[in-house]
Amino acid sequence: MEITESLRTFLEHGDDWERKNTSVPGVYLIKLPRTRTRPASLALELNPIGEGGLPIKRKGVMIMNTHEHEAFRHLFENPKIGTVLAAIEELFPDRRAQGRPADDIVEI
Repeated sequence: MEITESLRTFLEHGDDWERKNTSVPGVYLIKLPRTRTRPASLALELNPIGEGGLPIKRKGVMIMNTHEHEAFRHLFENPKIGTVLAAIEELFPDRRAQGRPADDIVEI
């Protein structure tokens, strides 16, 4: 099934706030419910997979368009982020990532 058709089917038949796996580990599709001002839509959630094969966060970063994607990419590439995170890890060296398994996969 072509990606556009898969997305259309999920948009039409998926439940509000349903989260589907994709063929890319750490990338999920989410069906956003309609509101008074906008119809139902889809978004991507980015949540990297940890060592145990599960998402590292309970909720990832939700991206709804290419503009948001580029804005987040710009932030993640900022070297100051790594500096601050290294300092945080020095303060909290025992933190561990956890996640949960997923079943259904959307090929992208």
